[in-house]
Amino acid sequence: MDIRKQAEELLSKMTLEEKTGLCAGESFWLSPALERLGLKAHIMTDGPHGLRKQEQGADHLGINQSLPAVCFPTASAVACSFDRELIERMGEALGDKCVREDVAVLLGPGINMKRSPLCGRNFEYFSEDPYLAGELGAAYTKGVQSKGIGVSVKHFAANSQETNRMTVDSVVDLRALHEIYLEAFHRVVEEAKPWTVMCSYNQINGIYANTNHWLLTDMLRDEWHYDGLVVSDWGAVSDRAAGIQAGMDLEMPGVGPDSAAQLMEAVKSGALQEKELDRSVWRIIELILKMQQEKKPSEYSDESDHELAEKIAVQSAVLLKNDDQVLPLDRAMKVAFIGQMAKKPRYQGAGSSKINAYRLENVCQYAQKTGISFTYADGYAEECSQIDAQLLNEAVKTAEDADVAVIFAGLPDAYESEGFDRDTMEMPIGHVQLIEAVAAANPNTVVVLQCGSPVEMPWREHVKGILLMYLGGEAGAEATVKLLFGEENPSGKLAETWPERLSDTPCASCYPGNGRAVWHRESIYIGYRYYDAAGCRPAYPFGYGLSYTDFQYRELQLLQSDVQGEENEYTVTLMVKNTGSVAGRETVQLYLGKKGDSALIRAPKELKGFSKVYLQPGEEKRVTFVFRDADTAYYNAVCGMWCIEEGEYAVQIGASSRDIRLQGVVYIQGDGKEELLREQKQRLVQYREPASPLRIADGQFLELLGFTPTPETQDAVKPYTVNSTFGDIRDTWIGKMLIKKAVSSAPRFGEDPSMQRMVQAMLYSTPIRSLRMIGDMTWTQAQGIAEMANGHYLKGFCMLKGKK
Repeated sequence: MDIRKQAEELLSKMTLEEKTGLCAGESFWLSPALERLGLKAHIMTDGPHGLRKQEQGADHLGINQSLPAVCFPTASAVACSFDRELIERMGEALGDKCVREDVAVLLGPGINMKRSPLCGRNFEYFSEDPYLAGELGAAYTKGVQSKGIGVSVKHFAANSQETNRMTVDSVVDLRALHEIYLEAFHRVVEEAKPWTVMCSYNQINGIYANTNHWLLTDMLRDEWHYDGLVVSDWGAVSDRAAGIQAGMDLEMPGVGPDSAAQLMEAVKSGALQEKELDRSVWRIIELILKMQQEKKPSEYSDESDHELAEKIAVQSAVLLKNDDQVLPLDRAMKVAFIGQMAKKPRYQGAGSSKINAYRLENVCQYAQKTGISFTYADGYAEECSQIDAQLLNEAVKTAEDADVAVIFAGLPDAYESEGFDRDTMEMPIGHVQLIEAVAAANPNTVVVLQCGSPVEMPWREHVKGILLMYLGGEAGAEATVKLLFGEENPSGKLAETWPERLSDTPCASCYPGNGRAVWHRESIYIGYRYYDAAGCRPAYPFGYGLSYTDFQYRELQLLQSDVQGEENEYTVTLMVKNTGSVAGRETVQLYLGKKGDSALIRAPKELKGFSKVYLQPGEEKRVTFVFRDADTAYYNAVCGMWCIEEGEYAVQIGASSRDIRLQGVVYIQGDGKEELLREQKQRLVQYREPASPLRIADGQFLELLGFTPTPETQDAVKPYTVNSTFGDIRDTWIGKMLIKKAVSSAPRFGEDPSMQRMVQAMLYSTPIRSLRMIGDMTWTQAQGIAEMANGHYLKGFCMLKGKK
């Protein structure tokens, strides 16, 4: 029987109590179950760059140990591969592992936009560009789901920071929301049909994502025709009945009978119609039936997947600088490895995605195993926020005695993690001073960077080579050595812009907001869109990456054809040749941009295609792209629809966003609706002519926004509710008591500095309602805490005792 019909039949046999009970998980990682009808509980657990399956001590922050699994490079790294097939293969491997470990849904991929380099979770996201993030997210989804395992595309939507992530209001104008923050999700939904979409913690323009009908129903289901299930992020539910009405189907994790009781009461009171409940229950049944389908026997092998992780790390590494062809190194050279990260690599991020790696080697171990001679110096202490003079002097002496000094530096675990955002783009002072000192001692200095997001590099003009590994997974060491010594050729391209300094970033003045709300003042000017529009020169542009060989682009051809008489289709072809002496891979990028005067605010160009080709020395291949009129569309907030502006568009073929090799022009017929925006463009001077640094005034942003948003304020809103945070109530009697209790229990999280900082940072931004998940409280008891914070001690005490 068809799954949908089977779901309808099972729904018709359920009691109201069974329906409400099916709308929340069985436990922390288990989906709901109804044994009477043969619906069993199945495991839903974290990815996205490996499987984090916990058998004991369940948590959503990566605190407790999980089963060993291959740790692939993180999304910040794999995105630089610009390789759909490679990422789909990674998804297949993860799917096979899930089959073997009896996991039904893998929680990933993360496709939120990299609005600022400071976001602590950027390592888990692909890009600043929605087209690239969408294409790679779709490839990942197809790979995992080809094995009969579901994914959960996250975090929907406008979740680009960790600061106050559970309650902050992301204030975004409608055009930026559609074009930037929703587009990647739209692409994944349309191309890959994910089993589930995970709604985010935050509010969007004043409404929590989990209760946002416009987001979860009007957009996701009605406009995009999504027919899968929406699941909450763990602990994201702010109002269960309102969530059902909005289209948020499944609450995770399970919080006992409390969730079902809320829904039962809402139905009986008439606040929730049973047909609204049925809609979500039907989707949950359908998901469970998908989970229960027989899976193909897994071909999973830890060793083969470790090899795949190495291949991905190799093809994702980005060669940022290579003056005088200092790389690749010759094995006959006297090479010095300097920096503790050569022995203690930073290969993944901290938080819910933290994997218990199957097999981990460091650079020194792998180099020794493969017969490479080198000297070594620590260079800096593990606590690298201060300079260790003795270690620094030892490193300088080691560098002086070498032909080439290779420094391993970046961001330690405690500097970036889920749960908090960075305050600065600076690297630890111990790392910076080491690079400066070694570069002064040895002119042939190479830096290998291990970090999850961009850092400031005041030293970059003083070194000859920079190899960016990002967080390269458990096989990152093998990949690094092979790249340094020329066994492999770097081919990664930056999936995000690397600015010179934090003040150059478009949201530097408004990120991460001042507490209650974060105003996205920069609107559509995110990443390279802003740097191009403002004429701001980055350290390294989007799409940039060097190779040990050279590539020539030639013979651009444009062919136009009609598509069923509705719109034009354009075929772009060019020839790419490897003109160097070694084999290599090149990512060819297609950008489109409106030429001449535009009636609306626009970025100079946008990525609309990419293709990665492998070429032997002297080999030449034809690269083909296809785009349509709709690929030039913009969202018109005045008429509430996607529109096309008439005129000439530049068709640009580049090796990066700043290295355009070939150009052509097409003329596209429009609909004329851009004239509705011409007068507004004239008034919005700061958007029409964006400056660097970008400082958008309140009046300009509010006119663009078109409504009065949540103010940017740090003042706690009273009276307190279950959505108020521990930080809001920190000065109340009950708040002080709860915080004291939480702090006293912190040592049980271990000695990992990233975990310690994450837990401490998240404490004050955690809402009272989260006590349902972490404190085994009911909704009524959480309300009792809020009442006590408001000074209503007797009422609050009664609610804590289970009385209303």
